[in-house]
Parts: sequence; C-alpha cells; structure tokens
Amino acid sequence: MSTSAEPHAAGAPLTLYLVKRLELVIRALLDDALRPLGLTTLQYTALTVLQASGPLSSAQLARRSFLRPQTMHEMVLALENRGLIARTPKAGNKRVLLAGLTDAGQAVLAGCAPAVAEVEHALLADLSPGQRATFREGLQHGVTALGALSELRRSQES
Repeated sequence: MSTSAEPHAAGAPLTLYLVKRLELVIRALLDDALRPLGLTTLQYTALTVLQASGPLSSAQLARRSFLRPQTMHEMVLALENRGLIARTPKAGNKRVLLAGLTDAGQAVLAGCAPAVAEVEHALLADLSPGQRATFREGLQHGVTALGALSELRRSQES
C-alpha cells in the first residue's frame, strides 16, 4: 500500500501511537470525572450518541459508539435499568427496539457537562484558536479517512 504521508523522524512515534495514547489519557480522565456521577466513559459516549441522533437500535448504537454489539447489548440493559434510556418498538418492525434518552438520561448528561468540559479545556488550553481548529480538522480527517478504509474492508469481506 502506498502512502503520501511524510516519513517519521528517526525515533519519533507513529501518529497512530500518539492518538492511542491520547485516547487512553482522555478515557482515564473521563472515567475519573464521570465515576461520581455513576457513569463510565463508554456509557457517557452511548448517551451522547443518543442525545445527538435520537433513538437507535442497539446495533446502530454499537457502531456509532465504537463497541461490539454484545457489549452494547449489556450496556443498553444497564442504562435501561437505571432509567437513563427507554426502548420502544420501531414503527413497521416491532422486533427492533429503539433506545432513546429519557429525561433522567438528559439530566445525567447535563450533570456530566462541567466535568467533560474541564477535560476538553485542559486538552486545548495551550493552543491558539487557529491551532485548535487545525487540530480538530486533522482529527476529523483521520476519522473520515479511516472510516472509509474500514467500510472498504468490510465490503470486501462480504
């Protein structure tokens, strides 16, 4: 596979390694910040996906939350038992249950906002507005490019 990416300086870590390290630090900080609110980072992510998208099936929620369907199924049950989400049959296909955020789920997310904002602020604090925009654009480009690669590979496996 050819690439137009510039080679790394001798001894410099791969960009993928740096992104993974960033993810691990963010997850640890968010887990610590969300624990007093009774959520894990993965649960918070699932709730924010539902907040942004509206009701989804467990399979859709798993894909958008970057989790395996089995893991999401267990999480959906836990969030439903806590009253943070409710599942209702999909119109036209009663076998598909759509998970949606409840008022209690909205309230929990609102309570999480200050803790999450603190982590986001710490990440971006020393960057100028232009650097922040460039950083976000680069991350979004990476998500888009690797998402396309993932889709291509899945389609080739079918």
